[in-house]
Amino acid sequence: MASGEIPTTSEYIAHHLTNLKVGSGFWTFHLDTLIVSGALGLIVFGSMAVLASKATSGVPRGWQNFFEMVLSFVNQQVKDTYHGNSPIVAPLAITIFVWVFIMNAMDLIPVDFLPTVASATGVHYLKVVPTTDPNLTFAMSITVFLIMIWMNFQVKGIGGFMHEIFTVPFGPKLAPVNLLFRIVEDIAKPISLSLRLFGNMYAGEMVFILIALLGVWQLPLALPWALFHILIITLQAFVFMMLTIVYMSMASESH
Repeated sequence: MASGEIPTTSEYIAHHLTNLKVGSGFWTFHLDTLIVSGALGLIVFGSMAVLASKATSGVPRGWQNFFEMVLSFVNQQVKDTYHGNSPIVAPLAITIFVWVFIMNAMDLIPVDFLPTVASATGVHYLKVVPTTDPNLTFAMSITVFLIMIWMNFQVKGIGGFMHEIFTVPFGPKLAPVNLLFRIVEDIAKPISLSLRLFGNMYAGEMVFILIALLGVWQLPLALPWALFHILIITLQAFVFMMLTIVYMSMASESH
């Protein structure tokens, strides 16, 4: 859009849904997704590391108390769902819950605020909610999927994993059918995991953009939606974390 030109409704929506890109074709990088998600990760996990280094054994206060509550909550979900012995499941669950939540929470910032600030520096496109980018949600779900496959091999061994693939659920006589079912099941896991998070956050962002188009009516509408959206961003982080724990538990169990 030209400087000073008032955009149409469709131009306004398209502008807010366009990523800051570099490259072309398959090698197109969404810089805003990479920068925002990376910066949030460094800030949040860096802060947690600093708090951990200064933690006291007495009654926790302030941010230490808050993060201990979050860690205890996630750790309890892991204990209730995962019954294996892998030391990576709890840290993985904590990382996913905290990181996805903080990325989702960027949706609570007014839709025009950061893009306007970026525009003043010459950056004309900026999407500040990384989880509305399917590239990020797919990257996270594929990472979880690869860890799940690695855990299958680690816990069951190559022979045990192959035996499970070709004999469950209908026995060795229907090995091709078992293999087909397993392929469909495993492909569905990262796809559903990524699209669920992306779809819910993208829809929430669209609602905020449409509310912003209402002018003077946006404040009385944006506040209730933002309060309700807090539940959505928390729930989506929780669902992504819980499904990850479930997948790890399935990978650690023998039939």
